[in-house]
Amino acid sequence: MFVALQYNVTYTIDDSSEQFDFYDYGPKDIATISFYMLVAIKVHAVIQECILDKINRYLQLSKPEQSKFSESGQLALFYLFSFIWGASILNAEEFPMNLTSFWKDYPFSRMLFQEKLFYICQIAYWLHALPELYFQRVQKEDIPRQLCYICLYITHISGAYILNLQHLGLFLVVPHYLVEFIFHALRLFYFPDENMQKGFIIWALLFIMVRLLTLTLSVLTFGFGLARAENPGFSIADGNFNILPVRIGCLGAVCLTQAWMMWKFVNFQLKKWREHVKDQIPEKKPANPKKKRTKKEPGKANFANGTAKTEDGASPRTRKSKPV
Repeated sequence: MFVALQYNVTYTIDDSSEQFDFYDYGPKDIATISFYMLVAIKVHAVIQECILDKINRYLQLSKPEQSKFSESGQLALFYLFSFIWGASILNAEEFPMNLTSFWKDYPFSRMLFQEKLFYICQIAYWLHALPELYFQRVQKEDIPRQLCYICLYITHISGAYILNLQHLGLFLVVPHYLVEFIFHALRLFYFPDENMQKGFIIWALLFIMVRLLTLTLSVLTFGFGLARAENPGFSIADGNFNILPVRIGCLGAVCLTQAWMMWKFVNFQLKKWREHVKDQIPEKKPANPKKKRTKKEPGKANFANGTAKTEDGASPRTRKSKPV
């Protein structure tokens, strides 16, 4: 119950002995997710102690940089693994070759083994990231930022899993993971050498392209595809959630998330641009005004009340004439 995937359904094609195994979802998946969450915590600790901590000691980074370096190291490995795994599933099921598969024959209440295991591991990983905020002793100023994107991942992936939108969710998360992997990989090289900034231009272009791809496919699926489906309706038993409020809610959640990500992206780029401009402008040294020395005319004395005085205001002594 904890290790193996639950809700297995076997189908047999007529006039053939070949069997196909599919999977549904249900309450027992909570136990499976809990087990894989504990596995993720253990793997996280091993990577941190055996790889990232040793690199941190070698680079001698400051404490804030060590925290960000460890975060990027963990996420880069996870994004790379998830991207390769998700791309192999897409290649096997040939989703990219047929866009109508995102809404045709909805609801997709039957999943292949690899597809269900992928979603179980994704939900387990992002749930394990919540206690890791305490175990890794993340700095207080970084907790809101990390907590925000962790909750967004849990909400979107769990929503696609429960609403039987696994095909669309899988196709959208794979390019997103590729872009995030590039960002965190570049970030790992940036901490030891701050001159490594050229790769961020490629990441910025891919980031914008993926945001446009996500918005386009979401509008096509929720606005046109599912709206014209042959079996609209609401049925929890059949896993059918193709009604207008659900479609509007899903499309609104995706659009708001993409808008928020673009807003954060623009602010980040503007901040970097200001820092670059500030570094290019040379600092003006404050001018030290030098007092001009005035030449004094020799032989002139200061006179006050008809008596000659020196600069300090004292009257000059008169010499007595010697008797002859």
